Amino acid sequence: MLVFRCGRNMIRRLYRREMNNLGKRFLTQLSEPALILTPTSSKKLKEKCSSGHFLRIAVDGGGCSGFQYCFEMDDQLNEDDITIEENGTVKVAVDSESLQYIKGSVLDYQDELIRSAFRITENPNASKGGGCSCGASFNLDPSLLK
Repeated sequence: MLVFRCGRNMIRRLYRREMNNLGKRFLTQLSEPALILTPTSSKKLKEKCSSGHFLRIAVDGGGCSGFQYCFEMDDQLNEDDITIEENGTVKVAVDSESLQYIKGSVLDYQDELIRSAFRITENPNASKGGGCSCGASFNLDPSLLK
């Protein structure tokens, strides 16, 4: 019997590499787009994403419906990020954990009197009528939990 001894750093590197490979395999198995960008969001991303910056989208627990969308500008990709590129440049990054909650959604940019912001709309993973009225949070569709 072979026994391998390795430190925590080695295990972490192996884990990260496997998770990265898993994310790549997951992305190639998608039958639908990871995220659909509207023309308005693409235009705004072109304006905002300069010198290596991109929009990072994440899903965190919280908000008034259970999960909330988080948007921030970033310039560092993580190993488990799935990227959405346009003309060879990264415009949007989503970590593989968050992607399972927003896969197939539409990213839009809405310019309103009280605020202007990126928003996730038409999320097929969210329960219908179970989100908050401002659209910042959502509840998972119960049929997806089975």
